[in-house]
Amino acid sequence: MRVTPVFVDLVRVETRLYNTVSARLRDELDLGLGQFEFLEIIDRVQGCRVQDLVGELAITVGAVSKAVDRLVATGWCVREAHPQDRRSSLLKLTPEGEERLAAARPVVEAELAALTAGVSQDDLARVAETMATLRANLEAL
Repeated sequence: MRVTPVFVDLVRVETRLYNTVSARLRDELDLGLGQFEFLEIIDRVQGCRVQDLVGELAITVGAVSKAVDRLVATGWCVREAHPQDRRSSLLKLTPEGEERLAAARPVVEAELAALTAGVSQDDLARVAETMATLRANLEAL
């Protein structure tokens, strides 16, 4: 079996899902999917730092720092001094950021559910298992 067609399909599916969900978030909440992802990780990761976002999203420190700066400028996130490491800061959601994330979560879930409605739960479970394995393999490199 050739892997290239699988890769192409994976990328096209991801792009279309991402763009559709992001468009709905922008229409309903003036929030992009990228911003949602940052807010979700900051909320989920205790003592979140820029490096945690870099590890989760597999993008550069510079890109993460700029995105965090934009979240800070919107008032959705703050940087606080790290108590043990003066060179680092901890990221925390503001009350407005928490509200924005809480409003966005059901929108993201509903849109993804609608977009995948034609796929059986068993098939989705297999895709999830396969993606988890592939991601773990790639992150181990």
